[in-house]
Amino acid sequence: MKKFVWLMLLLLAATTASAGSVRNGSAGAQFLKIGVGSRYQGTGEASVALVNDVYSMYWNPAGLVEIDNSSISFTNVNWLLDIDLNYFGYARSFEDIGVFGVSASVLSMDDQEITTFEQQDGTGDYYSAVSYAIGVSYARQLTNRFAFGGTFKYVGERIHKENASGFAFDFGTLLYTGFKSLRMGMSITNMGPDMQFSGPDLDVSYDDQVGEGANAPIGATIKTAPYDLPMMFRFGLAYDFMMTSKSGVTMSAEVKHPNDASQQGSLGAEWQYDEKFFLRGGYRFETDERGLSLGGGLVTHVTEDTDLLIDYAWQDFGRLQSTHRFSIGFNF
Repeated sequence: MKKFVWLMLLLLAATTASAGSVRNGSAGAQFLKIGVGSRYQGTGEASVALVNDVYSMYWNPAGLVEIDNSSISFTNVNWLLDIDLNYFGYARSFEDIGVFGVSASVLSMDDQEITTFEQQDGTGDYYSAVSYAIGVSYARQLTNRFAFGGTFKYVGERIHKENASGFAFDFGTLLYTGFKSLRMGMSITNMGPDMQFSGPDLDVSYDDQVGEGANAPIGATIKTAPYDLPMMFRFGLAYDFMMTSKSGVTMSAEVKHPNDASQQGSLGAEWQYDEKFFLRGGYRFETDERGLSLGGGLVTHVTEDTDLLIDYAWQDFGRLQSTHRFSIGFNF
């Protein structure tokens, strides 16, 4: 266990060492920063120590160890400017082996008409854009208090005919401190090499003596700049307060250190009654637009061995108005 804790601390030191050279908005593949799972948006994304379901594959892979049998979930994020993010996750626990999971995130938009300087009202041709990540995760309870998890994911982006692709790793730990229900979570996500766009629209004809007729045009390719992935370090705590025999509140707190922005923080609370009805609230600090978030959830039995989970979250984006998230899942 100590080796994994030291590994996470060393990775944190590596990310913190570059804090002085943070360039806001310098990373690409920004869709990887759009959180999934309405439960966790409802609690202000203070989730690294809170996750215990399929969405652990996004926030902290170690949280998968809380899955007893099988779980499947889907989230739709009605993002800004008519952009949609859809997430799918499935995980299954294997006794004495660990928990395996697969996930997919797809960010998409409607087709947009192509305009040029000469045809500013539109050319009649259209382009589209899509970003996606496909992941495979594994988590294991190493001791009765310590769990570790990891995810490998393939990341791709396409704008019209140009593409960029790469891969990334996520690592996470979950420590049950032994003090009542207090638990501590850490994760580092989106660790991977730079990505770079290429495609046929970047092929051009070049003549360094244009207008003088000295050279025949030759084939050339416009080189695009490589870009970093949006790596993120998270550290957080979660604690359960029992109010009555059937109700209680879970409080969670988290600090975040992205490689392309200043440090951020989150606070969240989740009230539950009879483990069936949930109300949530949270707040994000040190962000330009995001602040308050609210949500709720319902867990109901479909069959004797199957539970249906429905969650909703609303998140304020200030001048950019707000976003809505819906999640549905089954535990079986």
